Parts: sequence; C-alpha cells; structure tokens
Amino acid sequence: MNRTLLSALAAIATLSITVAIAAPVNYTLPEETAAFKPGPNLEVVQNNCSGCHSADYIRTQPQNEKSKKDFWQAEVTKMIKVYGAPIDNADVGKIVDYLAATY
Repeated sequence: MNRTLLSALAAIATLSITVAIAAPVNYTLPEETAAFKPGPNLEVVQNNCSGCHSADYIRTQPQNEKSKKDFWQAEVTKMIKVYGAPIDNADVGKIVDYLAATY
C-alpha cells in the first residue's frame, strides 16, 4: 500500500472513533415538581422567569426580611444585565413586587 492510501485509511479510522465518542447523549428529565407560589403578578413571573429556570431556583435564594425588595430588584437586574434575560422594563417592577411579597 502506498503512503497516501494508508494516511487516508488512518484518517477515516480516527474520524470514525471521534464520531462514535462524540455521539449525543439523551437524558430523560423528571417532570417539574416546583411551582411558583400564588401571588401578585404570578403570570408575569411565569412568562418571564420559567423559560430559564424553575421555581426551585428562587427558593434557594437567601432570605432577608429587611431589604427584600432591594434584594429582588438586584436579582432581577442581574438576570437582565448579566444573564441576558429578555424582560421588558414594564415587567421588572411587577416581578420584583411578586418576589418580595411571595418569597
């Protein structure tokens, strides 16, 4: 065999191994069990927040009774500015009010 043919066969073998290793992995996720608590502007929160994370994420945030509204304002602002959440300005106050009243 000549070198070109051997090189081609080696490349095909390497590519075949790479494709087999890079095969996608499928996961079956459990059904969502968390739900946003009932509260003012719940629908606004569901429409804006549940596309990126579950209600469990909100429950894991620290609780601070003295500055709840300030904390949630900062969190919503972070979601928009750092993570690129597509939240309309008109919805920001409604989301903050919901979170401060409910969590």
